[in-house]
Amino acid sequence: MMDAMKRILLTAAKSSWLIFLVALLARLGFAWYIERQIPRAVLAPASFAQETGSIAQSLATGKGFSSPFGKDTGPTAWLTPVYPLLVAGVFRVFGVFTRASFFAIVFLNALFSSGVCVAIFHAGKRVAGLGVASGAAWLWAIFPNAVIVPFEWVWDTSLSALLAATILWATLKLAESARYRDWCLHGLLWGFMLMTNPSLGSLLPFLLGWAAYRARREMKFQAIKPVLVAAGIAILCCVPWTVRNYAVFHRLIPLRSNLPLELYIGNNENYAPHATWPPKISKERELVRYFHMGEMQFMDEEKRKALAFIRAYPGIEVRLIGARFVAFWTGLINPWHAFLSADSTPMVRVLLICSTVTALGGFLGIVALLWKRSPYAVPLASYPVVYPWLYYVTHSNLRYRHPIDPVVLLLVAIAVGSLFRRSSAPDAAPHEMQHASVALP
Repeated sequence: MMDAMKRILLTAAKSSWLIFLVALLARLGFAWYIERQIPRAVLAPASFAQETGSIAQSLATGKGFSSPFGKDTGPTAWLTPVYPLLVAGVFRVFGVFTRASFFAIVFLNALFSSGVCVAIFHAGKRVAGLGVASGAAWLWAIFPNAVIVPFEWVWDTSLSALLAATILWATLKLAESARYRDWCLHGLLWGFMLMTNPSLGSLLPFLLGWAAYRARREMKFQAIKPVLVAAGIAILCCVPWTVRNYAVFHRLIPLRSNLPLELYIGNNENYAPHATWPPKISKERELVRYFHMGEMQFMDEEKRKALAFIRAYPGIEVRLIGARFVAFWTGLINPWHAFLSADSTPMVRVLLICSTVTALGGFLGIVALLWKRSPYAVPLASYPVVYPWLYYVTHSNLRYRHPIDPVVLLLVAIAVGSLFRRSSAPDAAPHEMQHASVALP
């Protein structure tokens, strides 16, 4: 009886849909707990008081894709359209800036975040077997950062995490396919992701290139043309948006317009030695300038100032990149000081610990894949190695790392799985050791 119960529990623990359900309950439970501590009159307006909410309001009220800061400032390319359109659709159904709209968005975010469990489970199963796959999915289900984000951010963050994990799963499958249809569908998936979070586009050449290499090596399939077709479809998905931007702003803006500001936020005169001018950069100061100058002129000026600072202080820029590296992987530029500070809340400390430990575990996972000469080292390592560079150069925030956290946790599970296999290897029979080495290529 006990053996049967253990088998049932083990089977349940390896069910991706059970993990999905637990993840969804954890996210909705957190939202319910925090919502009860926030005044009703504050919850919805405060949550939507950012670029996504403002653009969605303009869309829902018939003013088009415009006004990212609430004030009527005309058309914008500050964000790509997918998530603002989603929020605008919710506004049309449940009302603009209402509690009902906020909870509808939180529920959708929780679904997106929980869906990551399924994608990362199937990706992990291909890479390292069922045990590692279920371990990675459970890690994501209870990962504090993942539980908190769907409630805290009315943004594309949770959807981006789902798309990033799905792209990995689809890429691993694509490497085993010789059907043009699969490569075309893969291009459509990339196009949708670019229209949701362009930052993830940095992964496209590495993942598509790896899929083509694997298809050619393992299946003797010449994938050059399919790769070009997939990349072409991804680009074509962006063309309508790019054409709209050119028609509105009379300049080429392929995806988003706000990169110059992001660059200036992390590279400005305030970091110069003995800086006394201008006053410390703040959102309020930049908004006043944005309202006065308009989006394109404002971005041109931010780009000019940021590049001038970088050219003038290359040594400082190197130090800033180092600080942003720390901030990206721990959550804060001075994590040790923040952890010990009396002002830090338990939640801040938990997030710092989880971010730092998983970053180290992800690195060990890459080492384990390289040590085993796994063919999957390139696509998995691309996420933590390639994607963050945009934020090392501009500025870092814990939210910016979130889209690649599912893959980081998969790497953590791989590291732990490799450690357990290594510790049990001396007691294993030769054929068992050989089987263990196959489970993690």
